[in-house]
Amino acid sequence: MTGIARLGLLVAVLVTPLVAGAQVRDQGVPLSVVTSVDLNQYLGQWYEIARFPNRFERGCQNVTATYGLRDDGRVSVLNSCGKDGADETIEGQAWVVSPGKLKVTFVPWLGSIAAGDYWVLHLEPDYSMAVVGAPTGDFGWILSRKPKLPKAKMARALAALTANGYDVEQLEFVVQDK
Repeated sequence: MTGIARLGLLVAVLVTPLVAGAQVRDQGVPLSVVTSVDLNQYLGQWYEIARFPNRFERGCQNVTATYGLRDDGRVSVLNSCGKDGADETIEGQAWVVSPGKLKVTFVPWLGSIAAGDYWVLHLEPDYSMAVVGAPTGDFGWILSRKPKLPKAKMARALAALTANGYDVEQLEFVVQDK
């Protein structure tokens, strides 16, 4: 990624919380977060199956998120997006706040000021699919260990989003063709 692209991505990440996207969730509905996440099982690569529209992923396809354990106990985050024939990546880090709740930042030098909520709303017992959201209602994702999600798992993901007040009609399904 070029210096100009990195600067643009950094500005987008910093400004996004200030100009949050359209509400995709009824905030009157409390989020139901999973009661535990085995971090070691959660680590590894996830494919983004669907997302609610957001500025920083506009036009992205073949999106993946790869999580690893850092020496300091935090989680490394590497997000990849295919756009205009090239892969763009951004690195960040996350940390567990409480069971099922993490904070994620792509500007670690700003500390928790620039960190967003990453709450696990649903997790398959075998860690093959996860649904992630944020209490602000601006963000939400369906993630899978494979680029395609079977219909039964998709139904469970959509049900989890609906139960948490999300308007699933606003979901964007991500092209995964690599």
